[in-house]
Amino acid sequence: MDSQPVTAILDSLSTVQAWQEDFYRDLHAHPELSHQERRTAANVAARLRETGCEVHESIGGTGVVGILRNGEGPIVLLRADMDALPVREKTGLPYASTETSDDGTPVMHACGHDIHVTCLLGAVTLMARAPDRWSGTLVALFQPAEETADGAQAMVDDGLVKLIGNVDVAMAQHVLPFTAGAVMTRSGPTLSAADSMKITLHGRGAHGSMPQAAVDPVVLAAMIVVRLQTVVAREVAPGDTAVLTVGSIQAGTKSNVIPDHAVLQLNVRTYDENTRTTVLGAIERIVRAECKASGSPRDPEFELFDRYPLTDNDAGITDRVTAAFADFFGDRAGHLPQQSASEDFSDIPAALGTPYTYWGIGGIDPDTYRAAERAGRVAQDIPVNHSANFAPVLQPTLDTGTQALVVAAVAWLNLP
Repeated sequence: MDSQPVTAILDSLSTVQAWQEDFYRDLHAHPELSHQERRTAANVAARLRETGCEVHESIGGTGVVGILRNGEGPIVLLRADMDALPVREKTGLPYASTETSDDGTPVMHACGHDIHVTCLLGAVTLMARAPDRWSGTLVALFQPAEETADGAQAMVDDGLVKLIGNVDVAMAQHVLPFTAGAVMTRSGPTLSAADSMKITLHGRGAHGSMPQAAVDPVVLAAMIVVRLQTVVAREVAPGDTAVLTVGSIQAGTKSNVIPDHAVLQLNVRTYDENTRTTVLGAIERIVRAECKASGSPRDPEFELFDRYPLTDNDAGITDRVTAAFADFFGDRAGHLPQQSASEDFSDIPAALGTPYTYWGIGGIDPDTYRAAERAGRVAQDIPVNHSANFAPVLQPTLDTGTQALVVAAVAWLNLP
């Protein structure tokens, strides 16, 4: 790729750093939960208008799309997610969140979506200032409700495809607990598909002293939890990957009362649709069989929720972005390990019929990360996404994320 357009566009990066850092601090201090990103969306829309974008608001609730048209050429979509998490911040930062939702729940940008928003706004600003260095259309999409797995689909259901039309390539990035300044790509399955399931088990309540009159759902739940541990160990091929976690068991109110029902909540992560189908089918089969074995008076009830699609990066798109990153970032460009986290970004390119890629950027102070590496304590000492202590360093994280978006976009929008 000819690096001159990228260099020319990014030459003015220093002129956006000051407002970017201020914007980031303000956004970090004022996080909003999924589907409540009204303040964030308004600030994003205002900034997009300043760049000259055609701005569309309230898509899928609070989603925002900025369209920057610059002559003939490809159409490139860049996406950032906007929502925060119900976490009480413990970073100690001077701009730490003290926000709460309407019901008093603490709110924090514990996943780095504030980084994503700020970097994309910076990238759009730089591209708008250098129209002679690229040609085509840049679509900047700011998505609500990634954390509840329904924000991307909400935008699709609200007419996103009709609004933006054909798109040649879609791309997104995520800040991760790696060294700040690093940019990492991966082809193929990159983020897992995720399925959460609520299972209601029915028993027959009785006095704790009269177990013969009961069908004990607590014992039933315990048997199911133990048996579910065999699904990955015995029904998934050794070369495939799956995670099955029972995260919640709720039953009963008192020590001497056998309750009449129990509720399990579990989560499944997979990287292959066949494996996904196998695991979900095994769960239902085991639960129904254990209920029958225990003499449950009613069939169990299953509810799937928070379902995330597999993020499966297109090889050709990823190779092109990887080459562009290697040219620009040099040895700071690397390989992204497969991540067990999940995303709903791919619902957007799936609806558009568009190939996509999704990469990672580091956000941890390099000295801090290297010290943890030397001590063999990365898992213990480096806060990860969704932690109350997760706080990407402002720089070089913002610069790197902004640069990565520009470099990736220009890999398609470069003038011939």
